[in-house]
Amino acid sequence: MSYLELNIDLTEEQEVLKKEVHKFAVEVLRPAAIKLDKMTPEEVIAENSIYWDVMKKMYELGYHTVHTPDEYGGMALDPISQHIFWEELAYGSVGFAVSLGVSLFAPFMASMLADDFIVEKIIKPFASCKDASIVGCWAITEPNHGSDTLTPGMEHFRNPDVIQEVKAVKKGDRWVLNGQKSAWVSNGPIATQALLFVNIDKSMGMAGGGICICDLTQKGVQKGKPLDKLGQRELPQGEIYFEDAEVPEELMIVDPESYEVMTEIVIAEANMHMGAFFTGLAQAAYDLALQYATERKQGGRYLIEHQDIKKKLFHMFTKVETARAYSRAVMNYNLNFAPPVAKFSLSSKVYCTQAAFEVCNDAIQIFGGYGLTKEYEIEKLFRDARAGLIEDGSNDTLAISGGNMIAKEVF
Repeated sequence: MSYLELNIDLTEEQEVLKKEVHKFAVEVLRPAAIKLDKMTPEEVIAENSIYWDVMKKMYELGYHTVHTPDEYGGMALDPISQHIFWEELAYGSVGFAVSLGVSLFAPFMASMLADDFIVEKIIKPFASCKDASIVGCWAITEPNHGSDTLTPGMEHFRNPDVIQEVKAVKKGDRWVLNGQKSAWVSNGPIATQALLFVNIDKSMGMAGGGICICDLTQKGVQKGKPLDKLGQRELPQGEIYFEDAEVPEELMIVDPESYEVMTEIVIAEANMHMGAFFTGLAQAAYDLALQYATERKQGGRYLIEHQDIKKKLFHMFTKVETARAYSRAVMNYNLNFAPPVAKFSLSSKVYCTQAAFEVCNDAIQIFGGYGLTKEYEIEKLFRDARAGLIEDGSNDTLAISGGNMIAKEVF
C-alpha cells in the first residue's frame, strides 16, 4: 500500500527512488527474506543460497554505494533520499537492510577520513564491486562487552579495568590484532572486511581504543558458525577471532586521541539509520494489518467495521507517521552538519524500534490466532521488530547514554 507523503517538497527524483526501491523491496527482498527465515543459519550463507542472489542484485543496482561520494563512483544520495532508500528497503526486509548497511560501513567511514591510500585500497574497489564479493561488517560487540561499548562520555568508558577484548599492538608499520568479537557481529560469518574497534591503550579504558579497517580474508582471522536466532534470520551474524592478524598502519584510521569522539559519531550514524530501518518495518506491519482487517470477518462483519479495530489501526498509523517524521528529520539534520548530534540519533533509534515493536504487536492482535502462525508474515515481522530493541545497542542502555548527554549540557 502507498502512504500519503507529507513532505510536499520531495523532488521528482526522490519520488522515483521511493517507487523503485519499494518495488524491489516487495518483489525481491520480502519473498527472499521469508524463504531464508525458514532455513538454518548455515543454509542462509551457503554458496548457492538465495541470500547471495539478493545481495548481488543490490550490488548490481549500486545500492551499496548510497553513501559513497560520486567522485568515487557512488550514488551519493542526499539525506532525505537516504532515509527514503533505507525505509523502503527495510519495508521488504529489515534484515537485508541491516546487512547492506553494515556492509558499506567501512568505506563510508573511510570516505570521511579519506587519503589517497584509503581511496585506492578501500573506497574505489568497494564502489566498483558488482557481485557482492566485497562484504563489510561493523565489528564492535564482544563476548563480555555489548551496549557498554556504545556509551562514550559515561564514567565506565574511561575505567582501565573495562577494556575491549580485541587488542592492537604496533609492530613496525603494522598493527597486530588478538582477541575475539562476539556472535552478534552482523555479516560476521560472510564479511571480507571489517570496520574493527580495538583497544590500544589499556590505561585509558575503552576510551583508549582505535578503529581500523581489517582484511578478514587473511591468515590469522577465523570465523565462528552463524548464529541461530529469533528474528532477522536473513541477516547472518557470528563470531570473529583474531590471532596475530595484521592491519597496515594506514588503515588504523582512528587512534586513542580521537577514539571517544569518533565512536560517538559512529553511533550517531548507525542509530539514525536504525530509525529509518524500523520506520519501514512499522509501515509494513501496519499495511499487513490494515489489509487483513478488510478481508477477515468476525461477528458477521469485516474486522475494520469494528470500533476497537478502527481505534487500534488509528494508533498504529500515528506511530508509523511520527516515526517517519522524527527519524527523517534527525537524518536530514545529522547528515547535513558535522559532527552529528548523537542524542537525536539515539532517540530516533529508541523511539522507532519501540514504535515498530508496538505496531507489530498490535498487528498480531488484529490477526488473532492466525498472527501466531507461520502462514502469515506478520509473525516474522514481530520477531524482527523484537530484535531491534536490542540491536545496535539495547534501548535501555542507549536511553541512559542519551540522558547522560542531556545532563552534561545543563549540569
